[in-house]
Amino acid sequence: MSEREFIAVRIAVLTVSDSRSLAEDRSGDVLAGRIEAAGHVLAERKILPDERAEIAAQLRAWCADPAIDVVISTGGTGLTGRDVTVEAHRDVYEKEIDAFGTVFTHVSMAKIGTSAVQSRATGGVAMGTYLFALPGSPGACKDAWDEILQKQLDYRHKPCNFVEIMPRLDEHLRRK
Repeated sequence: MSEREFIAVRIAVLTVSDSRSLAEDRSGDVLAGRIEAAGHVLAERKILPDERAEIAAQLRAWCADPAIDVVISTGGTGLTGRDVTVEAHRDVYEKEIDAFGTVFTHVSMAKIGTSAVQSRATGGVAMGTYLFALPGSPGACKDAWDEILQKQLDYRHKPCNFVEIMPRLDEHLRRK
């Protein structure tokens, strides 16, 4: 039985914040460092304010870019009035990965107890691209990457992973 070879995926990171700059973006730094350490490509990295239309437009642009396979956003997933990242993601999704939020909550419960109920982490697919919205804390980004995304974005992970079905994500858009 032969082992699968690693396949690097191209991942864009979007930090959603009204107040952070790239120099102060600890959550984006956590994701970028882990993406590259795992052997993937950090395709792009940006910071946008908590503006639903701007976030959705950036997600759509990255989904339309053939050089990007996955988009991970951090920030704007809470319950306050300015937290609109989840809504922007859902404006773009063709399909939601419902269990992503559930598994993230499970992982978070082990770290922060019942405070995990305040997270609205979400995942979905659009235009053949995976999209994930994570909370804005470095710890949440670390937990999501280490416990879920690192495994699911590794083609060698069994019994199944996101990478192996990537070529079929947009099959409904192809001519028959």
